[in-house]
Amino acid sequence: MERRYAALRADCPAGSAVTVLHIDAQQTLIASGTGPQPDVTFTLALGSHKTAADLFWHKPPTPGEMENAIMVVEDELFRVRALAANGSVLRSDDPALRQIALLAGATDDAELTLSVDAVERLFDALAALVLGRPASSAGIPDDAAFAATLLILREFMHHLQFASIRISAPVQPA
Repeated sequence: MERRYAALRADCPAGSAVTVLHIDAQQTLIASGTGPQPDVTFTLALGSHKTAADLFWHKPPTPGEMENAIMVVEDELFRVRALAANGSVLRSDDPALRQIALLAGATDDAELTLSVDAVERLFDALAALVLGRPASSAGIPDDAAFAATLLILREFMHHLQFASIRISAPVQPA
């Protein structure tokens, strides 16, 4: 995560606060700081596949499953609530978040910006799917991992007060 953080903050002004988010299959990784190395890192027990397997038993999830998942994600995010006050720029190179940005209408550029409002609109489409709207008319995947990723991103941005997220091409491993 430190390498990902360093790569994503490289084009940010020196001393500016940056928070990097990566939603993995089994966990969510967060690194935040103002220097070349993160000041803090967190690993949350929330991941696209883990959260889906633990909390969603239907395809798509039922309204009750979604409400329960929201509470679980909110409880886990409580651990990183101090990030909300640091005024940092939210960054990621997560391919799943890139897919969400494209589904929300972002242009397929090297770097995308996704607003919290666009995330909310996409989450509204997911909520309609959960309430019975056909997946084909919602225009979003109906798989549980997508629902979990979108839920984690939405709650993260909402509760930590990030107005947008900048999503870059994935950082290549060394």
